[in-house]
Amino acid sequence: MDRLLALMSEDIEYRDDAWPKPMRGHADVREFLESSWRAFPDITVELLDGPYVIPGEPRAALHWRGRATHTGPLDPAGFAPTGRRWEQDGVDLHEYRDGRVCKLRITLDVLSISRQLGLMPAAGGRAERALAMAHRSASRVQQEIRKRQEIRKRRGG
Repeated sequence: MDRLLALMSEDIEYRDDAWPKPMRGHADVREFLESSWRAFPDITVELLDGPYVIPGEPRAALHWRGRATHTGPLDPAGFAPTGRRWEQDGVDLHEYRDGRVCKLRITLDVLSISRQLGLMPAAGGRAERALAMAHRSASRVQQEIRKRQEIRKRRGG
């Protein structure tokens, strides 16, 4: 981990679709990496294309494919290991300062990974339709509650 963090500036700004919040600095990135490696200790990343660079600009983009098996707890959500594998393409967008990455944006399809791990229902299946129906029902209840609160506000109480 220290070798990886050494490639990043101390004040790195790091956003990854697989993490619920933007990260700033080595401590935040370390927390993310520890959590990721605990959940997916066999993770591998294969460079598919790039790096793409803009001449004269301290920026690069990389196209990659990641693979891993879910054998440890997935935090912060708290999902138990499923033992399933995922495979997904992603893109890194890098910005450099003084020879180190100072901004990193990682994009990938987290919904696809969640489906591959069995954390979300398969697309188009019965479970997905049931989930959508439950969501629509909850949304109607929330709308009704808001409507009633508005009426009470207008009535002064």
